[in-house]
Amino acid sequence: MSFSPKHLAIAAALFAACGVAQAADTPTCEVNRPVNFGGMNWESNLVLADVQRFIVEKGYGCKTQVLPTETLPALAALERGDLDVNTEVWLNSVAEPWERAEKGGKVKRVADLYTGGEAWFIPKYTADRLPELKSAADLPKYKDEFKDREEPGKGRFYGCPAGWGCEVASSNLYRALKLDDSYTLYSPGTGAAQKAALMSAYKRKQNIVFYYWYPTPLVGALDLVKLELPPYDAEKHKCLTSPKCANPEPSAYPDNPVFTALNTQFTQDAPKLTAFFSKMSVPTDVIDKTLAHMEESGDDSKDISTWFLKNQQDVWMKWVPADVAQRVQAAL
Repeated sequence: MSFSPKHLAIAAALFAACGVAQAADTPTCEVNRPVNFGGMNWESNLVLADVQRFIVEKGYGCKTQVLPTETLPALAALERGDLDVNTEVWLNSVAEPWERAEKGGKVKRVADLYTGGEAWFIPKYTADRLPELKSAADLPKYKDEFKDREEPGKGRFYGCPAGWGCEVASSNLYRALKLDDSYTLYSPGTGAAQKAALMSAYKRKQNIVFYYWYPTPLVGALDLVKLELPPYDAEKHKCLTSPKCANPEPSAYPDNPVFTALNTQFTQDAPKLTAFFSKMSVPTDVIDKTLAHMEESGDDSKDISTWFLKNQQDVWMKWVPADVAQRVQAAL
């Protein structure tokens, strides 16, 4: 079968049109290198970072990579440009370092994700056993109820994991409440180690007192009681978040704004990606539902991020243009 020059010309035009359409459907990333995310190892950060990465990869045609880090080193890396994206910055845990970094002009706060909280907790069964234990200031009277196996003369308080921003505030609050003589301050090496220790004690119905943050799968899954702290005082809390706080005074934790931060140079190099990150916000009930599903299913953050993208389309589709949303949906 032979084709006339006219037929060949029409076919060539159709192939060219298909090629243009395909090229238009395959976006070119604004940066010609992987987009670097900070890999902090708590659940909400892991899940939301994976959500962001999926959208950046499938919707914007970029490559991404995660650099494992902790809160304070991540902020320094963001300033240097070693990181482009810090998915979750918990402001109250790093108030002073963040203020310095922002004034330096090398980092930008681009989106308020949700409002988190922090507290000192005991299990409900402990509160039932010790009905007079209402506040953190009461803890010295009950040190024998929280006995530290390594120092039997003292109780054990489980603080924030070592290296995390919240370690500074929880350690300073521990000093402000003058618990040094009656309790050891135990800082687990990782978030996973902290969670394992707390879950183990809870399953055995052992008394335990600890710092934790929320929303998290752990707080959602356990029946806990917050210990009372003195009323929130902005100046006192500012000192509590400073590593150089010489004379810490006790203050309750305020509500904690959780936001995404970007390296300033990255915002200039990638305005479309910056627009996406800037629109990202997750309702509290949605993040609670997502983390509860993570606890119930036992799935890892990558699987949970896929679950989120499939089940919360009315949330994330507001963050991106229609063509990006279509590419993300097609990749699910």
